[in-house]
Amino acid sequence: MKKIKDFKEGEHVSTLLLVTQIVKGTTNNGAPYLTLTLQDDTKSIDAKLWDVKANIEKEFEVGKVFEFELEIINYRGTLQAKVMRVLPVQQSDIRKEDFIFKSPYAKDDLRNFIEDAVHRINNLNITKIVTACLKYYAEDFYTYPAASRIHHSFMGGLATHTYGMCKLAMAICDIYPEVSYDYLIAGVILHDLGKIEELSSPVVTEYTKTGKLLGHISILQARLLEIGRELKLEDSEELLILRHMVLAHHGQYEFGSPVRPETLEAEILYLIDNIDARINTITKALETIEVGEFTPKIFALDNRFFYKHE
Repeated sequence: MKKIKDFKEGEHVSTLLLVTQIVKGTTNNGAPYLTLTLQDDTKSIDAKLWDVKANIEKEFEVGKVFEFELEIINYRGTLQAKVMRVLPVQQSDIRKEDFIFKSPYAKDDLRNFIEDAVHRINNLNITKIVTACLKYYAEDFYTYPAASRIHHSFMGGLATHTYGMCKLAMAICDIYPEVSYDYLIAGVILHDLGKIEELSSPVVTEYTKTGKLLGHISILQARLLEIGRELKLEDSEELLILRHMVLAHHGQYEFGSPVRPETLEAEILYLIDNIDARINTITKALETIEVGEFTPKIFALDNRFFYKHE
């Protein structure tokens, strides 16, 4: 079956796709319609189902796979789909993992790299805290995405994001010996672990109630304090600095940081988090763009277009 990444304007295609988002709407004439986000393991596409009947609407659920007959159209420079027909599929015959984006790196390679980075931390208290956090979140760290929509929003995205940031952090420590490897690497590994509780699952990811009410920064800050108490390190400077790094890693109040960075490593953590996230967002947007063309506006990057050169 044809993959979304290979869709061309004007085509009529029939393929199995996962429903990841449903928005109900009504036309000016009062007719109901659905705006759907459909996905396979290569890409997602927005689709419209017009004049939707009540019995059809009841069938649609986020997380279900259907066979869609689609007409591919160009809307304001972006490929979209008009749903011509929908056929039900026996869900027990479907492997949802076949319809989600995955990390380009093998899970064991990510695990080995990150564990090696932890082993190179010299400060025993920092090692204990990081090891305990990784043990708490266990396998979820290597399967969860780093976000539900924007950057690294794929299975294994959290560990992939951490891997990229670790590489940046190691390069910075090589160039600037005044930067603490122990704190910076620990901050990189810890900073987004709260997303494992903020997000629902690696497949069809949504925000949990806890995630909506608290957010990943507050979640992990509380988890760190709990783990610090278990390790009898609640009054240690190491735990205080790591909690600060987690709280400050969005850098600015308007970006959701409860505090702004006030250590060298906290400032660097904020910057390399931004670098890795933006590179992933821009790269993903450029994947299906021809050389010499611009991407659609990227909302997460101030609604800017990005040009693809040779």
